[in-house]
Amino acid sequence: MRIVDIIQKKRDAEVLSSEEISFLLDEYMVGNVPDYQVSAFLMATYFNGMNKNELKVFTEKMMNSGDIIDFPGIKKFLIDKHSTGGVGDKTTIALAPIFASFDIGTAKLSGRGLGHTGGTIDKFESIVGFQFPETKEGLIDLVNKCGTGIMGYSDKIVPLDKKLYSLRDVTATVPSIPLIAASIMSKKLAVHADGIILDVKTGSGAFMKSLDDARLLAKTMRDIGDSMGRKVVTCITDMDQPLGFAVGNTLEVIEAIETIKGRGPKEFSYLVETLAAIGLMLKGDVDNLDKGREMVLEIIKSGKPVEMLKMFIENTGGNPKIVDDYNLLPIAKNKLSVKSNNNGYVSAIEAESIGKSAMILGAGRATKEDIIDHGTGIILHKKIGDKVNKGDELATIYYNDSKNLKDSEEMILSAYAFSTDFIEPRDIILEIESV
Repeated sequence: MRIVDIIQKKRDAEVLSSEEISFLLDEYMVGNVPDYQVSAFLMATYFNGMNKNELKVFTEKMMNSGDIIDFPGIKKFLIDKHSTGGVGDKTTIALAPIFASFDIGTAKLSGRGLGHTGGTIDKFESIVGFQFPETKEGLIDLVNKCGTGIMGYSDKIVPLDKKLYSLRDVTATVPSIPLIAASIMSKKLAVHADGIILDVKTGSGAFMKSLDDARLLAKTMRDIGDSMGRKVVTCITDMDQPLGFAVGNTLEVIEAIETIKGRGPKEFSYLVETLAAIGLMLKGDVDNLDKGREMVLEIIKSGKPVEMLKMFIENTGGNPKIVDDYNLLPIAKNKLSVKSNNNGYVSAIEAESIGKSAMILGAGRATKEDIIDHGTGIILHKKIGDKVNKGDELATIYYNDSKNLKDSEEMILSAYAFSTDFIEPRDIILEIESV
């Protein structure tokens, strides 16, 4: 078997056998296949895709390239909720303690932010002293103690994905739906969960800009899960404007806490309630989403999710008092009000521009080496459909360094579009499949 023959078959849109895919990836992992040949294979895949069996084998090889995390002895129903990334997406921070309140464990790997989207790890690290577990033993212990088990990606888990992604990044093959799906699902499947909920974002602030692409990615990931006997639910959700009002690490932590206290932004609260209801359906506690949402609203009223979040923070080295006293969190010392130059109804907010305007303040990373300033960010005061008069406050910028302040302000202003007619906001949840 020759590597060049495998590349040629994929170039010519022929179907690869399981043995051919396994041979290519096994040989690459041990250093017997050079990067330039794998790059050629990735480009051929970008143009010709993969069928279901090819994708199953490809994903399995990635999944099994490192450690598999199981949770022996844990009686909790385990759920891994994954988002494809967006601006202001702090969902896990609110959702995990709600799950824990129903004795549902969160078992997942989370990443750091890069570019205009934020990472769950960075947001939690706004809490002084907070440290995620670095070993699977630590993750298991955390799930046992407080129901929420989150850790950063490790070189020991799906190392093949890291090798392949570094090549995709420099060969313009990142936007390949089969490769995206395999990358996401290999990491989901490497950590045991009884159910997987995939929040696929679509819109100006998402990786999938069109609804059709989001649908295709969602279906591809469901197919992988089905082929491996895993329960997978996909939700396609709106990212044509930032999620909630807060963009930036500390600010998002505060908004997530306010949400589990029953005081969160309407559309973000509805998303969290729906995802939690899906979790209850997967577990078998309810048979429809409406009943699930009712249970979620009741548990929020009880205050139990707040207590579960405090327990999680305490068990990860942070100060649980931050949940009741936000002054204990790092918040930027300066604020700037961004005021509208227009009259009308907000018709659009370019979410990616808002994300980038927060990033250049220090809330995100342009490169992997950049240092996060957790206290910086943006609070939006107007969303799609809101009436605005000239001089009204659109947003507040939180900053420590004024170096990029003017650029950030201009990016926010340019992100807003206005109409003389009322604009009906798009629903936050566009589609749900496989509940």
